[in-house]
Parts: sequence; structure tokens; C-alpha cells
Amino acid sequence: MLPELFFTIIILSYLIGSISTAIIICKILNLPDPRTQGSNNPGATNILRIGGKKAAVITLIGDGLKGMIPVLIAHYLTLDTLNITWIIFAAFLGHIHPIFFSFKGGKGVATFLGALLALSYPTGLSFIITWIFVAKVLKISSLSTLVATTLTPVYFYLITNNLIATYVIISICIWIFYTHKSNIKRLFNNQENKIK
Repeated sequence: MLPELFFTIIILSYLIGSISTAIIICKILNLPDPRTQGSNNPGATNILRIGGKKAAVITLIGDGLKGMIPVLIAHYLTLDTLNITWIIFAAFLGHIHPIFFSFKGGKGVATFLGALLALSYPTGLSFIITWIFVAKVLKISSLSTLVATTLTPVYFYLITNNLIATYVIISICIWIFYTHKSNIKRLFNNQENKIK
């Protein structure tokens, strides 16, 4: 693939990732700006707090598609796994630092998961199963996310046997921990909300 085309796809992936599903849904449904309500995070969990299950599900699907669509484009162009992981990174970065919304976005989990499902369905499914298992046992959403995120590079490497691409996945997972720094602090202080 020509470097110019790959660079174009990277930019396109970032721009797709920069579309904030949460903010758009809130405007359509006349809900308050998620950046100023609840956890001040434009993600599905905060939308659940301020807008209910329907708005949260739509947001979750939309954020997942932001990761999935660039990967499907990459598959169509027959890019290899390593190049696709960089495309995932770009979409993920767009979600966290969206150019259309003053670079203040969400935590990136749904976008990452949508991309994983499109790149390596078994890896994405393993993430979901891990999240559900931990959530059922410990009843804490953020902890479920962090455990699933920690194990994802292991799942990805065992399934793809691609070490270099796994390094990119590890980088994304480390960044997810950074976006959850406030959750981690609350977990240590035993202040994180439980799933009801």
C-alpha cells in the first residue's frame, strides 16, 4: 500500500473517532451536555446516568461503530494486521481527543471494542466475556473494564500470534488505564459505584 493512502486512512479513522455519539444523541434527545453532567464524560455510562438505557445503548453502538468502520475499510483494502492496529489507535485517539469537540472526549473502551470485534472477533468476544464475568462477581463496571483491558493483549497475541501488532494493542490498553485514572483512584478509596 502507498504511504499516502495509509496516511489518509489514518486521518480518516481519527476523524471518524472524533465524532462524539454521546454529544450528538444528547442534542437530538434534548438532554444536557454530558461533558457538564454526571461524570462529565461523553460516554455510554454517563449517558445512562443522565438519559437512561435507550440513549446509553445508542451511544454504545455508535461509539463501537466508530472503531468498527475504519477496520472494515482497512479489511476492504486488504491491509495487514499491524497496519490495522495503527488504524484502531487513530480511531481510539479520535474518541479520546476529538478535534470536533475541543479534544475532550470519552474513555475509548467502546470504540476499542468495536474495532477489536472487526479485526479479531474472538479477541473482542473474549473482552466481552471477561467484562461480564467480573461484573457479575464484583459488581463494579470500571473494574470489569480494567480487568478485561489487562487481559486483552494476551487474548490478542494468543489468537493472532502477531507480536508487533500486540505491542500496539498494549499501547491502547495502557491509554485506557490512563483515561480511567479517576476510576482507579475511587477503586483504591473504595468509592466506586457498584452495578445495581
